[in-house]
Amino acid sequence: MKDMPQLGMGTFRLEDDVARQSVVDALDIGFKHIDTAQFYGNEEQVGDALQTAGVERSDVFVTTKVWWESLGEDHFIPSVHESLSKLKLEHLDLLLIHWPYPGDDIPMESYLKSLKQAKDEGLTRHIGVSNFTIAQMRKAVEILGEGEILTNQIELHPFMQNRQVVQECRDLGIGVTAYMPFAVGKVMDNDVLKSIATEHNATPAQIVLAWMEKKNIQTIPSSTNKDHLKDNFDYTKVALTDDDVERIDNLDNGDRIVDPDFAPQWD
Repeated sequence: MKDMPQLGMGTFRLEDDVARQSVVDALDIGFKHIDTAQFYGNEEQVGDALQTAGVERSDVFVTTKVWWESLGEDHFIPSVHESLSKLKLEHLDLLLIHWPYPGDDIPMESYLKSLKQAKDEGLTRHIGVSNFTIAQMRKAVEILGEGEILTNQIELHPFMQNRQVVQECRDLGIGVTAYMPFAVGKVMDNDVLKSIATEHNATPAQIVLAWMEKKNIQTIPSSTNKDHLKDNFDYTKVALTDDDVERIDNLDNGDRIVDPDFAPQWD
């Protein structure tokens, strides 16, 4: 997907010094993509880490997301400037709509126009969406045109593979980014994944990340443990067989973890 790295580091639920240190650790290990969001409340710590780590700006891909309460025309662009200020950056690499607006009083045309404005003004190099359904993606492409939406960031892991949405992304020329790829730790306890991991002298997490790459799905797992971050980064040592992939594919059971009351009607 253009210049967006296959593997990124997610920062959901990481706070204060833990957020800062985890991002410093990730950058030290070699991660090139850091994903945050206005809602996470840690953009400032991520910005501190980017400065502390001393990485070249051109060497790291930074994503943040506009929270749905800031999607109104008066709030959208100011909220992006605030994010940039906290992140201590002149521009983002990717700006996402975190969730489609849950009501009817702000039409999608309005906030996608603001998203495109952010790109046109140089506040971000790429734009995209998150948690969009098939119908919402189709409408977004109608509004913005083909080739504008870099990715749809969605919950995706072996137990909830979101296949219809993934296929629609492919059909629309939109990339797929998986959040919660380890299903809040459930992959570590799964017998199939543990068995495949043993066969490859790897961890279940590495198996899932290798499976994601096979599927051409980018992903942003989070961790506060530097050893786990290093393990995640080293997933490329795993070469899955077609049989391995099929066994993981068969784990899909629709086990959705993220479903807030403002979520859209899922496919």
